[in-house]
Amino acid sequence: MTPDPDPPARGSTPSARRATVPMTKEPEEPRESTEPGPPEDKAPLPPDLVAGEHDRRDRTHRPWSARRVPAALVASVILVAAVAALVDVVAVRAGRPAAAWRRHLADELATRPLDDVWVLTGAAVAAALGIWLIVLALTPGLRHWLPLRSPAPGLRASLDRDGAADLLRDAAMRVPGVSRARVRVRRHRVKARADIRFRDPQQVKEDLTAVLDEERDQLVLARPPRIVVRVRQRTD
Repeated sequence: MTPDPDPPARGSTPSARRATVPMTKEPEEPRESTEPGPPEDKAPLPPDLVAGEHDRRDRTHRPWSARRVPAALVASVILVAAVAALVDVVAVRAGRPAAAWRRHLADELATRPLDDVWVLTGAAVAAALGIWLIVLALTPGLRHWLPLRSPAPGLRASLDRDGAADLLRDAAMRVPGVSRARVRVRRHRVKARADIRFRDPQQVKEDLTAVLDEERDQLVLARPPRIVVRVRQRTD
């Protein structure tokens, strides 16, 4: 005897199955949409693409210097002048005569004309100090550090110029034909000078430029500087 077929599951009849087949959409090949509109996000982007989008949105800046020495100097001068003036004012209020330096300063300011050489010199020095303090307040400083690209918001890193120059110089010394290399890293340009003992200088220059470009890209700098290579044939 042939066994009877399994009874259909409860609530799933052949007619119901035939009715549900058209409702299931089979995966289709991706195709471009003909209607304008933003694309739907069906899968998260890879981490490298996310980092690239973040780098395009938020530019990494150079870290700001604490300016401890200028701040300490300005604070010391202001503190000494304020204490001296306060002590003299308290002494005058107590019935004592004003200090000699304050009387002399008041007389000089009252009697000297504005076109006097000492008045102009003092004004020029004060203006120069003021411009210097404004520049310090509006610029980040730390020009010896190169900012790196940040993979996440709020995360910042920097590379010392001397360290970057050492890495680029080591990469240059690996090029066949280079006997000596000198690399100087600036904010917008990298100057590389190499001495060649053998091989064609033009070919060595092309290989050296390619190697330095690759090494510079591996440093992940926020603003990659331009590579300038100069070679010199040495026969001695």
